Amino acid sequence: MADPPGCCSTCATCLLCPYSCQWITAKKEKRKGLRTTKCDYSWFLFLFCVFLFTLVWLYFAIIILNDFHNFNEFIFRQRKLWLDWSLVLLIATAVLISYSSVLLVLALCLQLCGQPLKLHWVHKILLILTALVVAAAFTGLGIKWAEEWKSARISLQATGPFLHIGTVGGMTLLAWPLASFIYRTRSTGLRVFLLLVYCAAMIALYLAPLGITSPCIMEENQLPPKPALVGHRGAPMLAPENTLMSLHKAVECDVQVFETDVMVSADGVPFLMHDEELTRTTNVQAVFPDRTAQSTAFNWTDLQQLDAGSWFLERRPFPTVQSLSPADRNKTTEQRIPSLEQALEAAKQSNISIMFDLRPENHSDYQNFVNVTLGVILQSGIPLQQVLWLPDGFREDVKQQAPGVQQVYGRKRLKNEKEPVLHVNLPYQDMSSEEIRQYRQDNISVNLYVVNQPWLFSVLWCSGVSSVTTNACQVLKEMKHPIWLLPSSTYLMIWIVVDCVSFLIVIWAFVLLK
Repeated sequence: MADPPGCCSTCATCLLCPYSCQWITAKKEKRKGLRTTKCDYSWFLFLFCVFLFTLVWLYFAIIILNDFHNFNEFIFRQRKLWLDWSLVLLIATAVLISYSSVLLVLALCLQLCGQPLKLHWVHKILLILTALVVAAAFTGLGIKWAEEWKSARISLQATGPFLHIGTVGGMTLLAWPLASFIYRTRSTGLRVFLLLVYCAAMIALYLAPLGITSPCIMEENQLPPKPALVGHRGAPMLAPENTLMSLHKAVECDVQVFETDVMVSADGVPFLMHDEELTRTTNVQAVFPDRTAQSTAFNWTDLQQLDAGSWFLERRPFPTVQSLSPADRNKTTEQRIPSLEQALEAAKQSNISIMFDLRPENHSDYQNFVNVTLGVILQSGIPLQQVLWLPDGFREDVKQQAPGVQQVYGRKRLKNEKEPVLHVNLPYQDMSSEEIRQYRQDNISVNLYVVNQPWLFSVLWCSGVSSVTTNACQVLKEMKHPIWLLPSSTYLMIWIVVDCVSFLIVIWAFVLLK
């Protein structure tokens, strides 16, 4: 191996120490026997693959933050333990990506300085463990949370153009250590192979925009109206979910619809509650320690004794809880489980619509639940067009008794639909941008849930969705424009400039290092 050009002894020693865990001077006579072998290059390749693997996982971790509250609720139902697991995920991911990044940078610098790539056995073990941990994370994601793969596909519509630019930049910088290695190695076959692989990768990257599509690549005058906001259980980042305080906070966020969940008490009173058990959002274990926490097993008098707000301050389901004012904190502790009648009255006074599921769908007395709930709606005096009916069970009976209620379907329209479907409510992963545009052209209102992150809201906005259900109404309310919007001509110019600059830098790197 040639002596490192332009690399001082101190610098080379400082690079070797953390990478090889050996304090060796860079003098030639001290480095005899420390030449880079094929095994060392294999470990460098493994290090590079682990870095890319963890980088992809970091991308996934950021994307699934939109839905992570669902994961927190799932863990609570299984283990009765509340923790914001997103913090654990981000910290662990940051440690893994930082470790592999530092090692990769050290290896590239060593290569540029002509130093041996002698990776210490401790680093080898840690890299294998890193790969196994990330592989286990991806496997768990595929088994327990498969819909997040669809979320990743949607995210590429928001990040694709920028990922392309970043990847081209990274591969362009890689030309320097690659050229250094190619000029030092004596194996002609290896030189040709590496050059072919690198050139093929760069050509693929230069042409990648041909396959990149995004609804936000459009002219400004083609941008659809901003989607309306539907408060998911109200404004759950600002107040305890499914309470009157949450409803009022949602109204302050300019939501047009209050989305909630309805159950019926043992004595026939419909009330707001999402979980089939009262444990997560009330103090039922303290008030009734000897009773089952099944929501429908309690009568209305017992339900009114429960505190439906203090849990919000204790468990802090969202980071926004810390920023609540003293007045809001006091109001939170006063919250009780509201009846559907109270919620309808509040919605009527605030002039917003109310959309709800009726739970549990598999209850033996579900038809009676439907009748009782419908009776409360008809007696409340709320304009029926402000009520959006989600439950599929006994829908035809509801249409007959209350024809003014808006029917919202949790499915896509069918080919041979007997009656026209005017409103659909679906997970955001279940509709493509093309389907959203088609529904919009056919005057079908599309509401997608649950949309919390601005990048996702931007993609759906550009796609033309009618409304989104969100936990973060206070964030999306402030968005006056999608995060980015590029005319196709501008994106074409950026693409050409980035590719040309990259090509020139790569050529310069190989010519200069020769």
